Amino acid sequence: MDHEAVFTENAPAAIGPYSQAIVLGDLIFAAGQIPINPETGEVVASPIERQTEQVLKNLRAVLQAAGSDLAHVVKATVYLSSMDDFEVFNKTYASFFTEPYPARATVAVAALPKGALLEIEAIAYRK
Repeated sequence: MDHEAVFTENAPAAIGPYSQAIVLGDLIFAAGQIPINPETGEVVASPIERQTEQVLKNLRAVLQAAGSDLAHVVKATVYLSSMDDFEVFNKTYASFFTEPYPARATVAVAALPKGALLEIEAIAYRK
C-alpha cells in the first residue's frame, strides 16, 4: 500500500527530516507538534495552557490537510517536560476533544525541541 506525505502552511514546517503527517490508506500518522506559531515560526510563550492550545491548533491543521480532524483521532501520545503541568494540561486538552476521547499515553521527558513544554503526536483516520 502506498503512502503519501502531508504538508500544510497552517502548521509549522518540519524542523528535521520528517513529514508533518503520513497517510496510509485511511490512517493518518501525525508527527509530534510543538507550540510553534506557524505565522511567526516562534514558540508561543508559557503557560502550559497557551502552549497546549497552539499544539492542538497545529495538530488540527495537519489533520485537516490530510482530510480529517481532531474528532477522528484514535490515539495520542503526549510528551510533557514536567508532570507538574499534567492537571492544567488535561483541562485544556479536554476542551479540544469530545467523547469518546482518544486513547492516550502521557510521558514525562527531560527536554523537548526549542524548549517547548509539550509535544503531541497522533493517529487518526480519514472521515
